[in-house]
Amino acid sequence: MKYISFLILFMLSIQFSDAQYQVEAGARQGAMCGSGLILSDIWSSYHNQAGLADISGISAGLFYTSIFNMPDLRETAFAVALPTEKFGSAGLNYTYSGNSFSNFSKFGLAYSKRLGKRITAGVQIDYLRFVQLNYGNDGAAVGEFGLIAEPVDNFFIAAHVFNPWRANYTLIDETLESILRVGAAYYFSEKVVFMLETEKELDQNAIFRAGTEYNIMHGLFIRAGVATNPNKFSFGLGYNYKGVSIDASYISHQTIGYYMQFGLGYTLNKKNDKMIE
Repeated sequence: MKYISFLILFMLSIQFSDAQYQVEAGARQGAMCGSGLILSDIWSSYHNQAGLADISGISAGLFYTSIFNMPDLRETAFAVALPTEKFGSAGLNYTYSGNSFSNFSKFGLAYSKRLGKRITAGVQIDYLRFVQLNYGNDGAAVGEFGLIAEPVDNFFIAAHVFNPWRANYTLIDETLESILRVGAAYYFSEKVVFMLETEKELDQNAIFRAGTEYNIMHGLFIRAGVATNPNKFSFGLGYNYKGVSIDASYISHQTIGYYMQFGLGYTLNKKNDKMIE
């Protein structure tokens, strides 16, 4: 009975997430309701791999959240990125959620490169694995690719596609969704950015997001966001010091209530850039 109850909750947690199987790790992005297509940080491998091209040094990050605030429905993620001056940036990420009875994991390998002064592109190959004790295991390989462009100074547009070839789980006979995200952002100054995004899965209503980040003082950031379908509101803080970043977000979800996200990151030889990390 305990296992059945957990399985129901686990499947509900997937049902209520913004994008089933498309993990949205990153407490920075979470504080803006998932807005993050144009951002460049260690969590770009979960939102738009093109952002990895502008990471300023070798980076690593840890992420944790717990849906329903239940330990069995926790989600943890780890990511690393290695930028090079000539050959672009490589990334690796791993995500795990659930427990020994029923769990989901995602392993990704990413590559990103600057194609010109104002455009970057990135691709990623993922392997998704779903485990249900006594019911069998299944896995699928999916792909992702994204673009970020800056047509004029301080104005960015971006697009990202998840699972373009409609991969499916064979054992449970389920086709994974294909998802298109597009967005735009404007830096009003080096301290303030505002982002608008939309996300569309073929058989679902579109999701709309808006998020903002404000560098209120050296190293300290305040963030907020809203999203539709389902309705969400978010708020968060971040602090960066000598390459170390600490992020926390609070998310209010119309169906599952509130939950928190936490992130820790480190960038070696970090440059003193503006807010794009």
